[in-house]
Amino acid sequence: MNNTAQIKKNYQFIKLQKLVIVSILIGFLSAFLGVILKNTTEYYEEIFFHQTIVNPIFFVIFPVFGLSIIYFLREYLFKKKENKGIKEVFESTNSNSKNLPSYKIPSHFINGLLTVVFGGSTGIEVSTVVASATIGSVAQRKQNIFRQYKTELICAGVAAGITALFSSPIAGILFSLEVISKKVTRAFVVTNLIAVSIAFGLIYLLDEKPLFAVNITTWHISAIPYFILLGIIAGINSVYLTRCVLFFKEQFSKIKVPYFKIIFGSVILSISLFVFPQLYGEGYHAIKTLFINPNGIVLSLSLVLTFIGILVLKPIVTSVTLASGGDGGVFAPSLFIGAFLGLLVALVLNTYFNANVIPINFMIIGMAAVLSASIHAPFTSIFLVCGLTNDYTLFLPILVVCLISKYTAKMIYPFTVYSYSPSLVK
Repeated sequence: MNNTAQIKKNYQFIKLQKLVIVSILIGFLSAFLGVILKNTTEYYEEIFFHQTIVNPIFFVIFPVFGLSIIYFLREYLFKKKENKGIKEVFESTNSNSKNLPSYKIPSHFINGLLTVVFGGSTGIEVSTVVASATIGSVAQRKQNIFRQYKTELICAGVAAGITALFSSPIAGILFSLEVISKKVTRAFVVTNLIAVSIAFGLIYLLDEKPLFAVNITTWHISAIPYFILLGIIAGINSVYLTRCVLFFKEQFSKIKVPYFKIIFGSVILSISLFVFPQLYGEGYHAIKTLFINPNGIVLSLSLVLTFIGILVLKPIVTSVTLASGGDGGVFAPSLFIGAFLGLLVALVLNTYFNANVIPINFMIIGMAAVLSASIHAPFTSIFLVCGLTNDYTLFLPILVVCLISKYTAKMIYPFTVYSYSPSLVK
């Protein structure tokens, strides 16, 4: 009996050792992939966007060229398989037989990069999530001992990828928990903590800076009613984004000739980008411009119309980008919409209701609120946005508003773009 117990104990120790080693490997590879994709995309997007400002004809050329290249790569290099985004991860974790094939790593990396660089109005976050999830999926297939930890290792890859993108290991773990796994096991804790620790160590060594450099000083308790209002409006806007994505994907799926999808998508995207260049790519360049001096922005009719136009068109161009073959998701669009929505609400309150609120606070809270409502993950959104700004001053109001926006959205429409299935509404 003692020998049997000792053998079992040794086996468990060896299994734990291997789990730790594979978690370290997943964390490093996923974070490395995320950092390279983020920096490469940012570098080339800036170059290409500058070209469109100098010569607006590129607003027409870039979208059709980018979507065409993605189509040909998908057709002739990546086995004619479409990228389904995070739903691919769900299909893998919910099935013992379905796995994420290794080609998903270069497929999502390359297609995500090309989509954003050539003006597709989405972001690289979902591309990173699926590619890093695939790293975890491939790792668990290497030894039989890891097969029972399939979901945990996929989540470890996802958590490390999110950590690398947003400099927030807590957001990485929470996203894996709230969106992918939805349950905590001992193996989940071990693998994900190790993976995000390695990822955070890597971005620390590489001296990766927060995406947005902002100076948040304080917030006032008198602004809470206005925060609540922002949460409700953010929830409504997130439903509009979700329904747009689902609607355009359904409509474009009826187009049987792939290049017609590219042409229709490119026309809509080109016109929108020409009118509102802020919609180019993930739109972080536009958010950074707003962050420079939001207090100095004066509300005018033209500004209101611009903001409304951007808020109406962003979900449409995001949806068209995805429906016509682009790679990405609703992460970056949610942050973009939240920033513009938050600033618009603050300017209206200050101009017409003498509310004396702080615009930059509303931008930050708006970003978290729309993301929370779009993916139904309030705690991920809190730490993700705080990680983006490297500031936790607004933690409490963000928490309140994220919960309000999420449940406002769920009351109106219970699905996200990740959870929706036609069978659920029949």
